[in-house]
Amino acid sequence: MSYLGILLLIILAVLISFVWTQFVGAPWVPSSTKTVRTMLTMAKVKPGELVYDLGCGDGRIIIMAARHFGALAVGIEIDPLRYLWSQIRIRFLGLSDRVSIKYGNFYKYDLSQADVITCYLLQDTNKKIATKLNRELKPRARVVSNTFTFPTLSLLQKNKELGIFIYKKKNGNRV
Repeated sequence: MSYLGILLLIILAVLISFVWTQFVGAPWVPSSTKTVRTMLTMAKVKPGELVYDLGCGDGRIIIMAARHFGALAVGIEIDPLRYLWSQIRIRFLGLSDRVSIKYGNFYKYDLSQADVITCYLLQDTNKKIATKLNRELKPRARVVSNTFTFPTLSLLQKNKELGIFIYKKKNGNRV
């Protein structure tokens, strides 16, 4: 195969990767470092807590949760290219003992051990996953959403400037 053929295959893989993730959760739009830090700070992430990032993209949230907040972190990513990129970043940064990435659809994973769930999904996706969160999460678990809301969860706090919302499951204890 020629270099041009390989290049076209790579371009095609990237384009497919960007388009099809919109249908299973949300397109990849990375959050700024400021937003990620604010999300984790507002959620009051503590050392040793377990943070899940649904649709973790390049792993920036789970990496910051481990490096700067002392958390254990798990990302779930359905896009194979971003999954591999996240794996490389985590190994390069020496965080494999505290951060892991699961490949696949986050609807299929048990989230019951999470202390904090972070997400930057679309509004329709938040509506679909809210029932799962209300069913599976511990009473004191927090859900942090960038931009989009969870109308069926209990709002604890919001940052209007950055569009960050902190929730708990219905009937959960206040944090």
